[in-house]
Amino acid sequence: MALVKKGSRLITVDGTTYRWRLRGRPTYAQGLVQAPLAYAVEHADTPGTTLVVTTNRPHPGNWLGAPASPVLPAQVARDIRTALAGGWTPQAGGRPFRLGR
Repeated sequence: MALVKKGSRLITVDGTTYRWRLRGRPTYAQGLVQAPLAYAVEHADTPGTTLVVTTNRPHPGNWLGAPASPVLPAQVARDIRTALAGGWTPQAGGRPFRLGR
């Protein structure tokens, strides 16, 4: 399933362009700081398997005011490289590839 283009950002890692996106509003569990922030990445031109990265920090829009830090493009690039080294094939179809901390 392809990511929604609205609100997504492009990033080029090692010559390949990817699209990544954070959920704008937190889920109920993220709002209560019971679940961490997660974001999704896919190949920009040929979306196949989606990479889902679960971080170790709260969603910035959590309802309890827990301190949160933004996801920076440098971290997204690192996570993409880690996933590729771990076997993620972004242009092939299949179930989401999960990467967590």
